[in-house]
Amino acid sequence: MPLSALPIEQFVAEFRESRLRQWYSLAPWELTSQSEAIVRQLLRDTTAPDYSVADEVAVHVSAIVEPGAVLKGPLILGPHCFVASGAYLRGGNWVADHCTFGPGAELKSSFVFSGTKLAHFNFVGDSILGSDVNLEAGSIICNYRNERADKEVRVRAGKVLHNTGCTKFGALVGDHSRIGANAVLAPGAVLPANSVVRRGALHDEEAPLRAGA
Repeated sequence: MPLSALPIEQFVAEFRESRLRQWYSLAPWELTSQSEAIVRQLLRDTTAPDYSVADEVAVHVSAIVEPGAVLKGPLILGPHCFVASGAYLRGGNWVADHCTFGPGAELKSSFVFSGTKLAHFNFVGDSILGSDVNLEAGSIICNYRNERADKEVRVRAGKVLHNTGCTKFGALVGDHSRIGANAVLAPGAVLPANSVVRRGALHDEEAPLRAGA
């Protein structure tokens, strides 16, 4: 399976109808690596009265941001989102509607679609999360191959690992997926819609395939 078989809209149904549709031709890791520039471009068309905009941070008037949350631009936070005290959003993020970031949740350089929830004490870096994705407490999406000298992230398409040319990429997580408590997604994860990662599991697509897989 070639990397051309990984178009984002096959994992995230809302993608082609979202404000990100003009970047449909980019690979997932190309989108996240340009997150700051993309969000800044979208900010130019994000204005009052629907949004409160200051210091490259646009928060929809219906969103709730508790005292003690940290929002760093460039950032667009959509309608009816909730950001709890102690959450930390940084590095260029675009967040659709009805998303939740609980205490201790950290989001970096990512694109998050409607209804997705980071329960609490999560880290998601350089990733694309589809709609209605749920990360239970303590689950992590890693974005950097700290364990080896060669830092380039690779993704698996079929049985073949492909180079991305990026040193930071977390995951493309399809709609309605569930990531269990304390689970870890290693860099380069690609999960189809409705995927389930069990609690405490490690999902690493660089791990050798099982015989017959």
